[in-house]
Amino acid sequence: MRAIGIILAGGNNNKMKELSNKRAIAAMPVAGSFRSIDFALSNMSNSRIQKVAVLTQYNARSLNEHLSSSKWWDFGRKQGGLYTFPPTITADNNFWYRGTADAMAQNLNFLKNSHEPYVVIASGDCVYKMDFNKVLEFHIAKRADVTVVCTDVPADEATRFGCIKMNEDCRIQEFEEKPMITHTNTVSTGIYVVRRRQLIELLEKCQEEDRYDFVKDILIRYKELKRIYGYKINTYWSNISTVDAYYRTNMDFLKPEVRDYFFNQYPSIQSKIDDLPPAKYNPGSQVKNSLISSGCIINGQVENSILFKKVFVGNNCVIKNSIILNDVYLGDNTHIENCIVESRDTIRANSYYCGEEGIKIVIEKNERYVL
Repeated sequence: MRAIGIILAGGNNNKMKELSNKRAIAAMPVAGSFRSIDFALSNMSNSRIQKVAVLTQYNARSLNEHLSSSKWWDFGRKQGGLYTFPPTITADNNFWYRGTADAMAQNLNFLKNSHEPYVVIASGDCVYKMDFNKVLEFHIAKRADVTVVCTDVPADEATRFGCIKMNEDCRIQEFEEKPMITHTNTVSTGIYVVRRRQLIELLEKCQEEDRYDFVKDILIRYKELKRIYGYKINTYWSNISTVDAYYRTNMDFLKPEVRDYFFNQYPSIQSKIDDLPPAKYNPGSQVKNSLISSGCIINGQVENSILFKKVFVGNNCVIKNSIILNDVYLGDNTHIENCIVESRDTIRANSYYCGEEGIKIVIEKNERYVL
């Protein structure tokens, strides 16, 4: 692959509410045994991009721990390597990352010291599979300065994203970032291909003018001056940056076609592996249409739910339409419905939680932290 990769994984997002109090969005658990960033990393590795930088910032402890070894995604240092770049205070700069463009600008040496002619930029909060080689071929064929990967979403969700209008040649004519009202449902996925030297030039220009955002200060500002094209995909893609979107994306994995696409079809999605025993189903337990991860012990009833690693379900418990994150203890006679239970919680016996007007986030005060 003639490209290096950059994964933007440092942003804070209040739309995730309490779920982002302990971790970065890119570190959010997905589909039982993955983290959100695993999808971007796996796509880079599967596309033979061998040198990847992850730009981290907000609540990055668990994300940095997850990225502590590159072997899970096969980024060998002899071939390129996986690099983690948090904000660094220097004699010339004492700022945290002030935006996506600024995050890359503060790590210009990574770009300048590389030799690959292209850069693939991706977000760490999306669930998808993609061959970046096909995007690069499109980029070269169109002689584009920047290629934006885009997709169609339901009309009521489009305003969460950058909305795009293209001409018949796929050149982007209009680009609005999170507009109040939009007449298109074609949106940017936060994945871009750009020539490395072109990116360095644009980022240096942003530094000179104190501009910090890649979308507003590069894509939108230069759309008339640069050749910016859209590469449209029609395969599964989902952004998890709100509570509803996170819940819906996880629940999608209860659909056989989605599980088959991600779990069985080539190429695979890789993640850090924990050495845990298989799930245990004790006599009297009932499980219907659910994902149960390794290390779980089930004594009660689980239906249309996803249980992440090391969840204990007590006797006579009922769990419906819910997501239980890692290392949760559910006491006997507990009822959980339409909820997301935060990791390392201990839910007392005889508790009742039900999201009646949307998804309820359950966080008990007696969380267990491993020192």
